[in-house]
Amino acid sequence: MIYLDNAASAPVLECARAAAEPFLWECCGNPSSVHTEGRRAALALIEAREKCARAIGASPEEIVFTSGGTESDNMAVRSAALLGLRSGKKRIVTTEIEHPAVLECCKFLEDWGFEVKYLGVNGSGYVSPEQAAELITPDTALVSVMTANNEVGTVQPVREIASLCRERGVLFHTDAVQAAGMLPLDVGELGCDMLSVSAHKLGGIRGAGLLYCRRGTPLLPLIYGGGQENGLRSGTENTAAIAAMGAAMEHACADIPVKSARMAAVRDRLISLLLEIPHSRLNGGMSPRLCGNVNVSFAGVEGESLVLGLDLRGVCASSGSACASGDERPSHVLSAMNTPRELLKGSLRLTLSEFTTISDVEQAAVAVRDTVETLRELRVWTG
Repeated sequence: MIYLDNAASAPVLECARAAAEPFLWECCGNPSSVHTEGRRAALALIEAREKCARAIGASPEEIVFTSGGTESDNMAVRSAALLGLRSGKKRIVTTEIEHPAVLECCKFLEDWGFEVKYLGVNGSGYVSPEQAAELITPDTALVSVMTANNEVGTVQPVREIASLCRERGVLFHTDAVQAAGMLPLDVGELGCDMLSVSAHKLGGIRGAGLLYCRRGTPLLPLIYGGGQENGLRSGTENTAAIAAMGAAMEHACADIPVKSARMAAVRDRLISLLLEIPHSRLNGGMSPRLCGNVNVSFAGVEGESLVLGLDLRGVCASSGSACASGDERPSHVLSAMNTPRELLKGSLRLTLSEFTTISDVEQAAVAVRDTVETLRELRVWTG
C-alpha cells in the first residue's frame, strides 16, 4: 500500500508512539493528582509543552493543549469574537478557503449578529493583503487566515496580514495545521496572536492539538469545568496524546529546510507525471506551495470514484479535505478559485510525508493514469 493521504492523517512516528506508551499502560495517574503517578503525568505535560513551544518559537506558558485543530480554531475564533463584542466590535475577517473549523464557526457567529467578511482568492489560490487592508475596519474583532491551505497547499501571506492587524490593533489568528512540520514556523516572525496546530497531521496521535496564544492576548475558555490548562481548557488532559504530540513536533519541526527540499523534489516529480495525463490540471500555484501537496483535476471523472479506484490499486489518496469526505458538493476551495466546471468534481489530492520516495510516486502515477483511463472508458468520455 502506498499512503499518500498524509494531510488527512499522518502515520504515527516511532518517537511519538514511544512517548505515549508509558501513559497508555504503565502510568494511570491524573495530572491533577499530587501522588507519584499524578506527578509523573504532570511532568509529561510540562515536557511536551516545552517541546511544542520550542518548535514554534513560543514560551511554554503561551501553549494551551486542546483535542485537535478543530477545537483550537473554535477557541480562537469564538474567544476573539466574544471579547470584541465587549467593546462593540462585531466584524470578523477570514477567507473563502478556510478549513470548515473556521468557516462553520463564523457562520455560527453570523447567527448571533456578527458581520463576517470573506477574502477571496485568485485563480492560483492566494489571498491578497491589499484586500485584507480594505476589509479591516475599526470594528473588526478578529482576522483569521490559514497559513497554508489544506486542499491545494497554497501558502498564504500571513506575515503581511498579521502586520496589518498589529498596526490596527486587531487580533490575528492563523490555522497552521497543514503548515506545521512542513514550513518553519516562528510565532515571533509570523506576528500572529494565536496559532492552531493538530498532532495527527505531523505524526502524533489523534486527540491532541494546541492553540498558541501570545502572552498578554486575552483568551476565553471554550470548555468550562475543572480549570485545567490554567483555566483555559477544562477536562482531564489526554496525557498519552499530548506526550506524543511533544515528541512529534520536536521531530517534525527539526531540519525543515532539508526535509522540505527533499520532499519538494518528490512532489515535483509526481506533478510532472500526473500532468502527462490528458486533460489534467494542477490546482493551486506552485510558489509558495507546501512541499508535500499535490492537487490535480482530471476532466471526465468524479473525484470519489477516482479515490476508490486508486484504493483498489493500492494507493491511499483523497479528493479533497478529509473533513468533507462523502460531501457531494464541489470543493469550496476549488469553487473559490473559479475552477472550470469540467474539472471541479474531478480533483485528486495526494499528500506526501518525509518518508515518501520517488519510487512511491512513480508507482502511484501509473495507478492514477490507469484509474482515470478506466473511469473515462466507463463513462464513454472522449474529452
